[in-house]
Amino acid sequence: MIYLSLVFFQVVAPILIMLGIGATMQLKFKLNLKALSNLITYCLMPAAVFINIYETKVNAGVLGQIISYLLVFSVCLMLLGSIVSKLLKLNRNQAAIYKNSIVLINSGNYGIPVSQLLFSANPLGTSIQIIIVIFQNIITYTYGLYNLISSTKSGLDILRSLLRLPIVHALILGALMNILDIGIPTFLRIPLDYLANAFISIALITLGAQLAQLDIKTIINKVILTSTIGRLVLGPILAFGLILLMGLDGVVAQSLFIASAFPTSRNSSTLALEYDVEPNMAAQIVLFSTVVSCITVTVVIYLSNILWG
Repeated sequence: MIYLSLVFFQVVAPILIMLGIGATMQLKFKLNLKALSNLITYCLMPAAVFINIYETKVNAGVLGQIISYLLVFSVCLMLLGSIVSKLLKLNRNQAAIYKNSIVLINSGNYGIPVSQLLFSANPLGTSIQIIIVIFQNIITYTYGLYNLISSTKSGLDILRSLLRLPIVHALILGALMNILDIGIPTFLRIPLDYLANAFISIALITLGAQLAQLDIKTIINKVILTSTIGRLVLGPILAFGLILLMGLDGVVAQSLFIASAFPTSRNSSTLALEYDVEPNMAAQIVLFSTVVSCITVTVVIYLSNILWG
């Protein structure tokens, strides 16, 4: 219990404080969230991704294990979302939101800061989270979009959306420079470090500001409750089983297990709003799962240290 409280106060509580600062700033000053989002997407996150990939050695065997795990894990979540949405007898729009809420995980401006705090002494942990971010973006702009607008979005449009993501370019460049052992001049490395170090604080403040402006009008219903249970409870249980089945261990197992407990991605709410598919329900799910994750992520981090620490 003592260690569990340490995990909360050393990892989760700092995140909550940053979210609170972001929410307060939004309520008081009405921050330009579009500008902040662009700053993160096109500047800070690519810098953080580049530096972490550049400094980390991930052998082909480990990379293959991670990708194999992510594929199986995601397919299982898709099946879970489809089955439960049918059991709940949801209409088409509600089912789309529900399935996205289970599969799309906030591995970017929630997951990476958590990983950087947890694995500050071991860059491999953060690099695995970055791989998960890339994978989640692919899932978002394929499966997530298909659920919402399967009849209006072509495969070519989806591919273009992916290729425009700066983190993809940063990942490729960082990996190439890592493999080829290309040095970074000091006059470039210093600003890159500044940008990468700024990512955690700006990302969490922005997330807090986004949560503060979500439109919450109804009480918690069966869709919100079951999606939160699916994302925060069943997700880690499924991940634990797959990790044991695939024989993963150490930092790899820890990183993947912890990543399975992150809340529903804000992108699920953004897409729902953009295409007008139950946007209020999607926003409520994001907010509720983020709040509850403060408890579940603490427990999962605690268990990961016991199992593979």
